[in-house]
Amino acid sequence: MKDLLNSCDDVTRRDFAKTIAKTCLGVSVMSALSPRAFAAFEGSSKAKQAATAKRVIYLYMSGGMTHLDTFGCVPGADTMGGTKTIPTSAEGVQIGELLPHTAKMMHRGAIINSLSSSQGAHAQGNYYQHTSYTMRGATRHPTMGAWMQKFQGKGNADLPGSVIITSDSKHPGGGFFEAACQPLVLNDPARGLQNSRRPGSLSEGDFDYRLGLSAKLDQGFQQAYNYKNVKAYADVYKDAIQVMKSEDLDAFDLSKESAETHAEYGDGNFAQGCLLARRLIEHGVRFVEVNLGGWDMHQDIGARLPERCGDLDRALGTLLTDLQRRGLLDDTLVVLTSEFGRTPKINQNDGRDHYPKAFSSVLWGGGIAGGQVYGKTDKGIEVTENKVSVPDFNATIAYALGLPLDLVLYSGTKRPFTVTDKGQPLTSLFG
Repeated sequence: MKDLLNSCDDVTRRDFAKTIAKTCLGVSVMSALSPRAFAAFEGSSKAKQAATAKRVIYLYMSGGMTHLDTFGCVPGADTMGGTKTIPTSAEGVQIGELLPHTAKMMHRGAIINSLSSSQGAHAQGNYYQHTSYTMRGATRHPTMGAWMQKFQGKGNADLPGSVIITSDSKHPGGGFFEAACQPLVLNDPARGLQNSRRPGSLSEGDFDYRLGLSAKLDQGFQQAYNYKNVKAYADVYKDAIQVMKSEDLDAFDLSKESAETHAEYGDGNFAQGCLLARRLIEHGVRFVEVNLGGWDMHQDIGARLPERCGDLDRALGTLLTDLQRRGLLDDTLVVLTSEFGRTPKINQNDGRDHYPKAFSSVLWGGGIAGGQVYGKTDKGIEVTENKVSVPDFNATIAYALGLPLDLVLYSGTKRPFTVTDKGQPLTSLFG
């Protein structure tokens, strides 16, 4: 056995395995072994809706996107500030003038202008928007990508079930679900999965030999401690090796795209994240989230808004066009949302403050009947028609995916949960 250990060179067995897991799956050994509830199902769902979408690209505007300057415009209202509106490809639908590329694809989208949240602070609003639950003690609730994998499994057995492209370390992720349902988190889409291939100096035979050695060393421990967390530890490494050996690992390599395609999407993490999202769903990853921050504009909104909208518009417009051209938009649901809107009144610092009472989000493709606007507000101030709660919005996403909205799942602490709490889907949005 000592000879076997010596053959591992300078990299220890534990460091070697930890590196594999961390770089391939976006998790550390501690995250896989930390106390986590393992959910159990009870009963069967009565919801029989057929899925209209196979996958989701979830675009999250972190910081509170201003609805009155983007998709919740009220032409001529004094709450609009200096923003004007432009017509779109959908008859009678207007959006902010800073989104000309997106305007060309509104015939495939549905704007929800009557969203209202109970959370007016960033951390709480972000968490609520992602999970449909408010923060409750030590409980960490799963996000939609985790629910999707829990109920429907992976789209590609060799790749992660969901990928989140963000620098937000507080993302709820897979919540109390087991390690297998945790997302892969990438900070820089252009770099893809770093150190995820077998070193050229290490032959496949040597690599497999070391894996076998690791399994032998762990066998006794696993037999002595046959617990779910120990199994989760082993599963992390198993999945990591599967990713490393997969031919689909190229899905993360943006260098495979042409210079023309890169130019169409634009520069920056959000633009490259949208391009990576398209590549990943083509390879079977069913849920990809891309984050665009910088919307918390308490001051100088007139100066800051054009750049932020420009980053969003170019990448989003290109993504939607690209998906349509490739025949993917029909069964891919593209979601654009934020934790809340911004105040209708411009403040003394020429900015807009937090405003959860009324804001906007948009859904494209995935069975949505495009070219419509759902809900109304009084100049962006109060919801006056078809008020939509955050759980309702998330239930609409889950409905499109065919998830069992009424199926009760019990966490490890024996508390009952459903996908979107008491949310009711907006079924009228579907064609």
